[in-house]
Amino acid sequence: MSFLTYAIAILFYAATVVLVAGLAFRIKLYVQTPAPLKIPTTPAPTTTSGVVLRMFREVVFFESLFKSNKWTWIFGYLFHFGMLLVLIRHLRYFWPGETPLLLTMMQPFGKYAAFAMVAGLLGLWARRILVDRVKYISAPSDHFMLALLVLISVSGIMMSFVVHTDIIGLKQFIMGLMTFSWVEIPADPILIVHMLLVASLMIIFPYSKLLHAPGIFFSPTRNQVDNPREQRHLSDWARKLEDQ
Repeated sequence: MSFLTYAIAILFYAATVVLVAGLAFRIKLYVQTPAPLKIPTTPAPTTTSGVVLRMFREVVFFESLFKSNKWTWIFGYLFHFGMLLVLIRHLRYFWPGETPLLLTMMQPFGKYAAFAMVAGLLGLWARRILVDRVKYISAPSDHFMLALLVLISVSGIMMSFVVHTDIIGLKQFIMGLMTFSWVEIPADPILIVHMLLVASLMIIFPYSKLLHAPGIFFSPTRNQVDNPREQRHLSDWARKLEDQ
């Protein structure tokens, strides 16, 4: 096997370890961080089932963003929904044997959803450049992450519509990584660039603002029941002190 195959394989193993360990560490911090106050954003649900419904609307429909800014919601939803379809399309590379019919039927949707991803990302990026109040709080890392996501999307589009990649060889390479029986990666420059960009995203993800993906489930402004009059709220550390 070529040096390139060894390098890409080792890089993806390392990126996977960093991604999984980093996410586990961050989620552990979220779980252990005390919430000493009742601070749900009102109007807030007063029951647990209401909180679950609210979280569902927030995660699936971006409810608070829709109420806040319609343009940001449009671009954000284009990106996230497009990315979801693209990720579903990529499942075929990790599926052993013949691709299921439903996943096969999803392929065209995921293929063209990449354009929605790019449109949404460019809209969000333009917002950070053209809207003064957003530009003021935008750090270089924000622009870097948007550029990285755009490059990943564009390189993926190029493999589908400009220079077609050997998808059979790519699937064999990925399945080889999963089973620790490596095979040669297709010698496609655009594919190599795409893989390097994806590995970079995996490494950066646990330490970037993109961590809002799991973080939203631990936000006290969203996951708390609005019942401060009916029930006294105590964080875990305060409850321990009270027990003493």
